[in-house]
Amino acid sequence: MTDRSNSSRLPNLWDVAKATNMSEDERLVYRSNLLGSDMRVTNFGGGNTSSKILQNDPLSGDEVEVLWVKGSGGDVGTIKLDGFSTLYMEKLEALKGIYRGLEFEDEMVGYLPHCTFNLNPRAASIDTPLHAYVPRKFVDHMHPDAIIAIAASSDSKALTQEIFGDDIGWLPWKRPGFELGLWLETYCQENPDAKGLILESHGLFTWGNTPEECYATTIDTINTAIEWLEEKSSNSTAFGGPVVEALDEDGRREIATALMSNIRGMISRDTHKVGHFDDSEAVLQFVCSKDLELLAALGTSCPDHFLRTKIRPLIVDFDPTKSDVVAVVAGLADSVEQYRKGYAAYYEACKHDDSPAMRDPNAVIYLIPGVGMISFANNKSTARVSAEFYINAINVMRGASAVSTYQGLPQQEAFDIEYWLLEEAKLQRMPQAKSLAGQVAFVTGAAGGIGLATAARLLGEGACVMLADIDDAALAKAQDELAGAFGSDVVRPLKMDVTDEAQVLAGLDRVTLEFGGLDILISNAGMASSAPIEETSLEMWNRNMDVLSTGYFLVSREAFKVFRTQGIGGSIVFVASKNGLAASPNAAAYCTAKASEIHLARCLALEGAGAQIRVNVVNPDAVLRGSKIWTGEWKEQRAAAYDLSTDDLEAHYRDRSMLKRSVFPEDIAEAIYFLASDSSAKSTGNIINVDAGNAQSFTR
Repeated sequence: MTDRSNSSRLPNLWDVAKATNMSEDERLVYRSNLLGSDMRVTNFGGGNTSSKILQNDPLSGDEVEVLWVKGSGGDVGTIKLDGFSTLYMEKLEALKGIYRGLEFEDEMVGYLPHCTFNLNPRAASIDTPLHAYVPRKFVDHMHPDAIIAIAASSDSKALTQEIFGDDIGWLPWKRPGFELGLWLETYCQENPDAKGLILESHGLFTWGNTPEECYATTIDTINTAIEWLEEKSSNSTAFGGPVVEALDEDGRREIATALMSNIRGMISRDTHKVGHFDDSEAVLQFVCSKDLELLAALGTSCPDHFLRTKIRPLIVDFDPTKSDVVAVVAGLADSVEQYRKGYAAYYEACKHDDSPAMRDPNAVIYLIPGVGMISFANNKSTARVSAEFYINAINVMRGASAVSTYQGLPQQEAFDIEYWLLEEAKLQRMPQAKSLAGQVAFVTGAAGGIGLATAARLLGEGACVMLADIDDAALAKAQDELAGAFGSDVVRPLKMDVTDEAQVLAGLDRVTLEFGGLDILISNAGMASSAPIEETSLEMWNRNMDVLSTGYFLVSREAFKVFRTQGIGGSIVFVASKNGLAASPNAAAYCTAKASEIHLARCLALEGAGAQIRVNVVNPDAVLRGSKIWTGEWKEQRAAAYDLSTDDLEAHYRDRSMLKRSVFPEDIAEAIYFLASDSSAKSTGNIINVDAGNAQSFTR
C-alpha cells in the first residue's frame, strides 16, 4: 500500500503495453488491483469494479453480455479472477420487471443467483445492480477520502457542482441496493455526457468506454478533489487546532501498553479480542485537537467506515499533561460500561421487529488524547483494517470541516445498514472461528525445531504469535516462513534473552502493544550441556540454571502480571524434558535445571488456579530433527555418554523407547497445543510425556 497523504497527487499507473495483450477479464483484474493499491483511492475491502464483457454462452454457444463485478467480501487490491461474480446482463435487465418497489428491494438479492453465468460460485454483492444498470461498459465505485469529504459535507451537492461542473453529478443518500441501481441508470440516461457522480455520504462512481478511460477518470476525479480541498483548506486549522501536545514516542507506547491489556480484559469476557495501536500523524492530529469530542460524537459517514468501526468511537479520559495511568485505568471500567449502555440505547431506539439480536456492544475504536488510537476486533487483520478505516474517517472529517460542516449519517440510517438483514446473512455465512481465534501467544525459543513447530500449530488454529528467540538469523528465517504461510498480521519477531530481566519485561510489553495482551505462554527457550560431575564447571551449571530455570521464572512472572491485569485467565506450557523426571548420566546440570522447571510449573499452577491461569508441562525426549540444541556439542556429548557415533544416536533413542518410534517437533507441538487450548480447560499442574514411552519417566 502507498501512503494515504494528500500532499501529492495520485499517479496514473496504467501501463498500456502491459494491458494491451490482456483479455478483457484480465484487464478488469489489472484495473482493480491498481485502484486498490492506494488507500487514498479505497481501503481494504472497500469499493468495487465491473466490466460488461461479451462471452459465449456455455449452453447455446451464442455471444451474450456478461457483467463481471467484484463479488461479496472481496478486496479490489488483491482480487483475482475468481473474486468476481459473473451474471447474464439479459437476466439482470429482466429483474426490473419483477421489482415490486422500495419496500421489497431486499428480496431482489435472492434473484441474483438466478442470473449467474457459467455456474460461477462467487456470490454477488448488494452493489451488483449499481454496476449492472449504469449503461456503460466499465464502472468503478471507490471510497476516496477526498471525495467522501465532499460527500459528507452538509452542502455536498453545491460543492460537487462547484468543483466538477457537469462532468460529475450528485445523488442524495440512498442505501445501496436495487433502487439505487435504478437511480444511477436514470441519472446516466438524463446526463449522457457525465463521467461519474458522487453519492452523498458514500463515495464515487465513475465510468468509461474502455478500461483505461474508466481508470483514468477515477484517478483524475480524485486528484481534482484533492487539489480543490488543499486550495480551500490551506489557510484553515485542522479540527480547530491542538489543545494538547502528543507525548513522545516512548511515552505514547507506555500509555498504550498499559491501557490495551486493561481494555482487552474488559471487552473479552465472552470472545477474545486482538488489539492494534496506531499513533500516525493523522491520528495524533485528531486526538490532540479541540474538535475531537464534537466530531467523534457525530460518527462516521460512509457505510464502509462504520461497518468496520461502529458508528462512533470511545474517547478515553486521559490528560497527557498529567500522564496519570493509574487514574485512567481506574476510570476505564466506567467508560467501557457507559459505552455499552449507549450502544444498547442506540439499538433499542432504532431496532425493527425483524432486526437481528444486538451484537457486541463494546467499542471498536478507542481514542486517547496525546497518545493515539487503539482498535480491537476478533482478529489482528480486522483490528488493523478497522484502524485504517477510522483514519479514512479522520481524513474525511478534516476535509469536510475545512470547507463546510461535516455530517455523519443519521442514526437510523446507520442502524439500518449495520443491522441490515442482508448484512446479517453475510455474517452468518462466515466460516466458524478456529479454536484459538482472538488469542495471543508468546513462544520463547521460537526459531528452533519445537518452538517453530509450536508457533505454526498455534497460528494454524487462529492465534497471533510473538516469536522470541536469541538467534537473529534463525528468528528472521522463522518470521519469513510463518508470515508467508499465515500472513504478516499475526506473527511478530522479537530478539530476546530469557535470562535478561530487562529484555523479558520489554518483551511482554511488546506483545501487549502489538496484539493487545496475552493468553498463552509457551516457555521453550533451551540449551543443553553434558559432562561428568567432576568436569561440570560452575559456569556450565549456572548457564543451565539461568536459561532453563531462571529464564522460565522471569517470563512466567511477567506473563502472570498480564494475565491478572486482563482477568480472563491464561495458559502457560513449559517445555521441560524427560530428564526432569528421569536422571541421565553425565548431565547433572541439565537434568537438575529441567527438574526445577517442572517444580516451578507445579508452584505456578497452585498460584494461578484461582485466576483461571493454567500451568502445565510437556516433557519431550530425543527430539533430534530440527532441534537447535542437537546441532552442537550436546549431540556429540550424548553420543559419547552412550559410546555411540552421532549418526547412531537417533536410532539409539528410538530403539530404547517402549514404542520404538522417533519423536519429532510436530509431536511436541501437538501436545503443547492441547494444553494451551480449551481442549484441556480443566487441566492444570499436569505433565504430558512425549517420548515414545520411557518407564523411568512415568509420572505416577
